[in-house]
Amino acid sequence: MTIITVNAPKGRLGLEQRRELAETLTDAVLVPEVGQPAPAARVGFQVHFVERERDMMAIGGRLLSDADQGLDVLDVLDVMVIDVAVMDAAWQPDVRGQVIERVLAALAAACGLEKPSPTWWVNFRVIDEGSWGSSGGVLSVLPLLDSGVFTQERVKAVRAALGA
Repeated sequence: MTIITVNAPKGRLGLEQRRELAETLTDAVLVPEVGQPAPAARVGFQVHFVERERDMMAIGGRLLSDADQGLDVLDVLDVMVIDVAVMDAAWQPDVRGQVIERVLAALAAACGLEKPSPTWWVNFRVIDEGSWGSSGGVLSVLPLLDSGVFTQERVKAVRAALGA
């Protein structure tokens, strides 16, 4: 299970951008997580879009609704925080970095920009084994390893990371 939450000012992302991001953000995490673009694994990924009024977000200690008065820098007003929560697995720093870069690139593409804004932040959080729950119980990544969606290389890496 992976949950990607996009927090943005109200109206920043239109319907078509959200449609594109639902797919591209899923892919940004799915491929590094399972080692391949596995269609069967997509059901384990959720993307949530949270919009906030400009008076509910601040940068540099100033509400966005106040900060836009007298400022010429659009980047200051283009604040987004993307939270990526993943099950405990083999998330070495290089794999985390790959996910973060892919998430930022997907956002830039959906927003029609050449590069990501410096005011877009990605939080990458690993949820400890045994700390996910659904369907009335605790979930584990271990049974998923035998589902056939993970590459053998990723299966070995995850088992080694979890000592299983």
